[in-house]
Amino acid sequence: MRIDPRADRSLIAAFGAPEPAGGVSAGRWGRPRHPAMQLLRAVMALAGTEAELIRHSERVWASVTFSGTRHSIVLGFEGMAGVAAGEAFVCTLPDHEFAICRQIVADATVAAVAHEMLPAPRMVVEAELLLLEDC
Repeated sequence: MRIDPRADRSLIAAFGAPEPAGGVSAGRWGRPRHPAMQLLRAVMALAGTEAELIRHSERVWASVTFSGTRHSIVLGFEGMAGVAAGEAFVCTLPDHEFAICRQIVADATVAAVAHEMLPAPRMVVEAELLLLEDC
């Protein structure tokens, strides 16, 4: 996993320094407890080591019977291997079963995909996820 240096510094602080091929370290506080951090870790694990977190935003969401948060996550995949990993992520995301403590991922969709070929192959994926509180 890579974190884009232009990304929000709070994301870098929350994830800590990324480990080179071993995934994301738990940092000095252990496993993250905030649902947004758990969701980001799960999405990044699903996307694989070729994924680069470009942006994450979260906003409160509620209906008459449910409450939760809507998350927008933008990931970048570079190179041929990265684009292949991005294609796999796009195919896998909508049906993936997430395990977030006291939360249900009610909806996970790919909102946009952009491909660039020059100067090198690059794919940018925007995913929208709805996280509901499971009481």
